Amino acid sequence: MEFESISGNLKDKNILITGATGFVGKGSLILVEKILRVQPNVKKLYLLLRASDTNSAGKRMHNEITGKELFRVLREKWGADFDSFILEKVVPLSGDVIFEDLGVKVIKQKEEICNEVHIIINSAATTKFDERYDVALEVNTFGVLNMLDFAKKCLKLEMVVHVSTAYVCGERVGLILEDSSSMEEMAKKPSKFYLKSQEKKIVESKLKELQAQNASEEVITNAMKDLGTTRSKLYGWPNTYVLTKVMGEMYLGHAKGNLSIAIIRPTMITSTYKEPFSGWIEGFRTYDSLIGGYWKGKLTGIPVDPMSVVDMIPVDMVVNSIITAMVVNANKSGKIIYHVGTSLRNPLTFSDFNNFMFQYCTKNPWLNNDGSPVKVKKLKMLRSMDAFHLYMQIPLQALKFMNKEFDQYFQDVYVNYNRKVKSVKRLVDLYRAYLLFKGIFYDTNTEELRRIASENYTDAENFNFDPKCIDWEDYYMHTHIPGFAQHVVIKHSRSRL
Repeated sequence: MEFESISGNLKDKNILITGATGFVGKGSLILVEKILRVQPNVKKLYLLLRASDTNSAGKRMHNEITGKELFRVLREKWGADFDSFILEKVVPLSGDVIFEDLGVKVIKQKEEICNEVHIIINSAATTKFDERYDVALEVNTFGVLNMLDFAKKCLKLEMVVHVSTAYVCGERVGLILEDSSSMEEMAKKPSKFYLKSQEKKIVESKLKELQAQNASEEVITNAMKDLGTTRSKLYGWPNTYVLTKVMGEMYLGHAKGNLSIAIIRPTMITSTYKEPFSGWIEGFRTYDSLIGGYWKGKLTGIPVDPMSVVDMIPVDMVVNSIITAMVVNANKSGKIIYHVGTSLRNPLTFSDFNNFMFQYCTKNPWLNNDGSPVKVKKLKMLRSMDAFHLYMQIPLQALKFMNKEFDQYFQDVYVNYNRKVKSVKRLVDLYRAYLLFKGIFYDTNTEELRRIASENYTDAENFNFDPKCIDWEDYYMHTHIPGFAQHVVIKHSRSRL
């Protein structure tokens, strides 16, 4: 048998990537960088970007993608030819998944893609847990339908890779399979294939009601966020993000036709493990807000079971799984789901996570404005939300009593502490479902993907996504938290933490 290479299968391919500046941890940037680095003979990468026109899309591509530090390895490799290489290989498209034909208005570009594209990677998503319901629906749910409709017009299409989230399972416990069983109850409802019209009507009705009241933009935004929370609880999901991703997956299964579909479900995404260099991440992602709050001394306790597993996966491993899945599954009619995480193969407990944060933040303390170091203690781990709220409320009530007894002497202290408590509660409430999560993600399909790759492709080790190689202490102490500090903290004001 003659062995192939994964990178060789990318040669002369035309790949369309939606949400090119998206998925959590800026994974699409790493995906673009990786493809260009391992296979410079890829034909074209079409990047769908929200922009008013082609020129604006080109500027956004430079500012938010190829101009980033992430591309320094590729830039060093090509030297003075880097810009011409990018110009030859990467095509910025002005568009958006919320529109028909993905909002691509330039007829020549649309025809070129429909005639030539081989692979579509759909990573377009809004990932805010408390996003406006109308916005989340348009992107995470209806955007999937628009992408599928467009995919069916592509004459040479070999497959579609859809980036979802492992947490479409909801708040399940125990072993969670790589299937759609968590959506079965929702699918049994009368609204099974009418979610689009039903949810859209609910949103439109609420917006009309608010507009009739001459509500401000702030009031409308908050009302839309509240509506998302209400609908999520009604259907049994923890937040708007997950609910809309669930509905997107339901449409994917129902409307895919004969397309070959691979669904990648990553868990919480963290900084790069190795490629193009270790520790790269952009923005506050997953548990990094908790790390930042703890480092600054704002967060002293969280509702978790110390022995529960916190499932995290480096973003470059997610990218490697995407590339491998699209090569292995090309031209195979059907749908397959891959869990990409660590809870089964290399579990990290909250207790260990807490220890690593404590060690790092003790050795590298946060400095206050006056230069004094913030001294941290290990996070208090409380096993329920009730215990957490009580833990946060007791000092506040004591301070309130003292303030009253001493004729408002501690008013400023009370107000500041009350503000801090509200901030921490909001942060923890957003992460509640994940902090108290009791599931383990089964990854039979992902393990089989690794086996197929290692047995059939000569360069499989260059696309590693096996979590067993991660030494969690070394990763957090020498890669992730230092990377978070370098690439995120120093680029944001301290008030963001």
